[in-house]
Amino acid sequence: MEKLALIIAGEIALSKDPGSSMRKWRELFGVSQAELAQYLGISPSTISDYESGRRKSPGIGVVRRFVEALIAIDQSRGGKIVKQLERQVIKGYERAPFETHEFYTAITAEEFIRRINGNVVVHEELVPNTKIFGYTLIDSIRTITEVPVQEYMKLFGATPQRALVFTGVTTGRSPMIALKIGKFAVEMLPAMVVLQGITTPDVVAQKIAENEGILLVTTLMDPKDIVRNLLEYE
Repeated sequence: MEKLALIIAGEIALSKDPGSSMRKWRELFGVSQAELAQYLGISPSTISDYESGRRKSPGIGVVRRFVEALIAIDQSRGGKIVKQLERQVIKGYERAPFETHEFYTAITAEEFIRRINGNVVVHEELVPNTKIFGYTLIDSIRTITEVPVQEYMKLFGATPQRALVFTGVTTGRSPMIALKIGKFAVEMLPAMVVLQGITTPDVVAQKIAENEGILLVTTLMDPKDIVRNLLEYE
């Protein structure tokens, strides 16, 4: 149940439209706005305002209470929806949220970028003198929502002199914020960050890369092709 709550909360918190995501989960649980509001001790109009976007995006505290309320209400009814969702939703999250790959010999940043059809967005001046000794393929949302910050060390495999490849990215903001926060816990940053699925990261993502001295690259190449193109170096 804790895993299910984390998945739901993570989706809402990282959604471009948190209100619509809240409404989706409330309706999946079959809970009315009035019933949810009564459980939370707030007015139904407050729930409506969040779901319609009239209120600013909910903070993590609001999201946590929202998710806990849905699960608690369902439990009071016998827990049917929770059981269904645990079978259906969590099953899709069984694969590890990231996988590390180490190179047999170092590869230049220039060659790495060429192999993934990458485009340098920030700190192009770092390319000539950067070597990559491995990379980590990361499911962006799952890693951010499931992996505790203090465990980010695992993302770096055998060495921080590597590329962190975030897949399924929409804006690039969340991965870069997570890295910035994680730096204080693991005192480590990668040699390169690759955002897969977009061509232009948002301004916040770019600003973090600039301030932290991170070589930031984007690519539209499919993750399976990225792995295949880099296989000979492993």
